[in-house]
Amino acid sequence: MLQTSALVGTLKQQLKASGKTYADIARDLNLSEASVKRLFSDNNFSLHRLEMICDSIGITFTDLIEKMAQQQQTLTQLTHEQEKEVAEDVVLLLIAVSVINGFSFNDLLMQYDVGEPECVQKLAKLDRLKLIELLPGNRIRLLVSPNFNWLPNGPIQKFFQDKVEQDFFRSRFDKQNEKLLVLNAVLSPAANAELQRKMQTLAHDFNAIMKRDAQLPLTDRKGTTMVLAVRQWQYSLFNNYRKK
Repeated sequence: MLQTSALVGTLKQQLKASGKTYADIARDLNLSEASVKRLFSDNNFSLHRLEMICDSIGITFTDLIEKMAQQQQTLTQLTHEQEKEVAEDVVLLLIAVSVINGFSFNDLLMQYDVGEPECVQKLAKLDRLKLIELLPGNRIRLLVSPNFNWLPNGPIQKFFQDKVEQDFFRSRFDKQNEKLLVLNAVLSPAANAELQRKMQTLAHDFNAIMKRDAQLPLTDRKGTTMVLAVRQWQYSLFNNYRKK
């Protein structure tokens, strides 16, 4: 059943990527739109119908299986206990963030004051956590998916929030490589949700740019942090003036 759910999940992603709707698929399968929605909801497809949908969106059934396998080989999140293990070891956290950002073994040794034995030990831990695969010659194969993220309010997010509060905003943001935007508005829940979707799109773009730049020598790259935040919030002092 898990494999079926994963396959249908991949099929939904490919359907969205193709720009086709349930109504389009319904016409191609000579079914009602409600019937197609029910098929996807119940994960109830015959092999023949799966092949017909694949043909409708321009991929083969083999392509679909391969895409599902690729997604299953990547990690989208750690468990709370796994994050706690990483967050409690500063060197391990440093190496984890670095390899997610495309660092090689030599980059780690060149960039940080960490001995080779300790570096191998930390990488072996990340291998056990399935963040990476440590290959012969200390080569690193990253196993996280493009949409990998730390747990909301999890140990690592809390760690970085503390560092943001203590260090990140200690800047005037007036240098060429810095920028701070603070915008205020009165928004509906729908508009707030739209902003959050755009933030997620920007996060994907950030990851894509990071992966593109990973091909450059480390000497041509500098550590860069981007903080995106949106919430329904008002400065506490203003609350004293709110109408009860």
